[in-house]
Amino acid sequence: MEGVGRGLSDVDCFGVRHLQGLPGSVSLQSRPADRGFLAWSVKNAYHRGVPRPREFDEERVVEAIRQEFWDKGYAATSLDDLMRVSGLGKGSLYGAFGDKRALFLRVLREYNDANARMLQERLASTSRGVDFVREFVRGPSCDSTGASAQRGCLLANSTAELAMSMPDVAAEARRSYDATAEVLVEAIERAQREGDVDPGADAEPVAYAVLAAQLGVVALGRTGMGVDVLASVAESALGRLLPS
Repeated sequence: MEGVGRGLSDVDCFGVRHLQGLPGSVSLQSRPADRGFLAWSVKNAYHRGVPRPREFDEERVVEAIRQEFWDKGYAATSLDDLMRVSGLGKGSLYGAFGDKRALFLRVLREYNDANARMLQERLASTSRGVDFVREFVRGPSCDSTGASAQRGCLLANSTAELAMSMPDVAAEARRSYDATAEVLVEAIERAQREGDVDPGADAEPVAYAVLAAQLGVVALGRTGMGVDVLASVAESALGRLLPS
């Protein structure tokens, strides 16, 4: 399950495998061979001083590196690990992406941006706002094997590990969690209009409380706690957070 051939099919905060669309996640089929005059022109242009493009699939490399950071964490992922999963040497890896810190921040931002898009799409497609909120909190307990809950969320894992020592990670976490809370505010206000949540409730603090509850379920899942316990925690939190 390692190297650039590994597919990105991870369970998101809704317990749904969705990240195939993440930047860095592409078809693993080989590209067709160059043919004809265009190929001749491109190849001969290199001899006239035109810089060569990178000779690797950047998106697939980023995908493989994301998986490694997610599995091991930042500190435990070595340069040798990154070279192994990417298939690149040190010079190529750092020349393309910068140092380990820069590469990690890129991976984390792309992960967060993909989740933000997914949340917006989910809210737009859900039939009722309250269903979106419930699904969000229940998500970490949706994998019956418990494997996804124990692996956790890349952002939550990284925040716990690095927020005190890497201000860039703390700032990125705030950016991402604020964006998530904005979507939750929208969902709660919609649920209020639809008669499923008390219209007198202040949507913003409720949204952050929902986010905190979901992150609590994520944290418990990382310990290997059973999904039945995680599910009951999620339901208890929802019963208190969504006054009808």
